[in-house]
Amino acid sequence: MPSFPPVQSVQRALALLTELNRQRVTSVGELHQRTGLPKPTIVRLLETLMAEGFAASDSRLGGYQVTSKVAALSSGFHGAPMVIEAARPWAIDLTRKLKWPAAVAVLQEDAVFVRFSTIPDSPISPFHATLNLRLSLVSRALGRAYLAYCPKEERRLLVQMLGASGHAEDHPENLTRTVQQLVRSTRSRGFAERDPNVEPKNSGTIAVPIMADGLVLATLGLTYFRSAVRRSTLIDTLVPALKEARAHIEQSIEAMRAL
Repeated sequence: MPSFPPVQSVQRALALLTELNRQRVTSVGELHQRTGLPKPTIVRLLETLMAEGFAASDSRLGGYQVTSKVAALSSGFHGAPMVIEAARPWAIDLTRKLKWPAAVAVLQEDAVFVRFSTIPDSPISPFHATLNLRLSLVSRALGRAYLAYCPKEERRLLVQMLGASGHAEDHPENLTRTVQQLVRSTRSRGFAERDPNVEPKNSGTIAVPIMADGLVLATLGLTYFRSAVRRSTLIDTLVPALKEARAHIEQSIEAMRAL
């Protein structure tokens, strides 16, 4: 909880700037309708934003608009893309329910990289840390989930990149045939699994894609100790919970895009 109540004038200024940023050009009347702020307050805030260089009045277009200076407000943000922001609370919730650590990975060139992990929230994690870990598209669950559900043309390009990769995990005996079998088996199950021959063999990972508009934005995975989770529990409990979290994430992404 905050130590002090929020500063109302700052809240109003941020609300106005947010709405101003959504429109190419807008008027005081339109800002009043969208924010609910009194018109005199809007005028004073606009005067302040113009004095600080964040807004400008365009008499030709009959309204107000943001300036390029608003871009400076995001210059210090080097965090995750929208999908990670949307996934974070649901991944944490998943771990709180099942105790096993969850991870969200995004594609970078010819592999996926873990960009968020709930290992700190898990009392029984098989790993100490996985953030920024590179995971193969061929052998790892988070990578397989991406490869199996991405568009066919993208998959073809990824396979070409894997063929030139210097990582041993990306080079099975027949890459093309392996990928074809991987896609069929993963889609048939409805989720991806880590290759059981990949270390550490005492744990397993299941993963599903986070989709939007037919594209894979990221993958969501759950890791567990094999000795502690029966196959029936995996299918009846872990997989449904993972898919439910994925559905919530996709709904959150849709809501965030609509803002």
